Amino acid sequence: MAYGRRRVAIRKRDDHPRGARAKARRERVVDLHESRTLEAVSRYVLHERPLDATSPFVFLIGGTGTNRGEPLSYQAMARGFAVAWTGWDPEPGQDTHALRHTHATAMWESGMRELALQRRLGHASPESIRIYTRVSDDQVVREYDAALGRRW
Repeated sequence: MAYGRRRVAIRKRDDHPRGARAKARRERVVDLHESRTLEAVSRYVLHERPLDATSPFVFLIGGTGTNRGEPLSYQAMARGFAVAWTGWDPEPGQDTHALRHTHATAMWESGMRELALQRRLGHASPESIRIYTRVSDDQVVREYDAALGRRW
């Protein structure tokens, strides 16, 4: 993690004890421009991550059990998000990965160019962006009106 640059590197690894790996199987960089995100990661590293950990993974199991210091599983990360977002009650089939789709759609609807969004998500091809973004009815109406030169 490069705190000064507000960046986190997602590294390609094949040695996770539970076989987890980055979906793209290649390294990418994620920018943490929102202060609250950087603060949350920093708070975890400074106050919750086991101090004696030798693992290069950021998110590790704490406590005193036999798994202390091992990387968190996907399910544990999802539970952590649910706890952190008090009141978030995901519907069946909705998980933390759905937030990635929501983020991609919000960025696209706010005007982020497709190639920039592709890089942000770490996708290999621009076609994959279409899977992640859902165009809302409001967005269609706004763009239709803009194409006709209307400003309601």
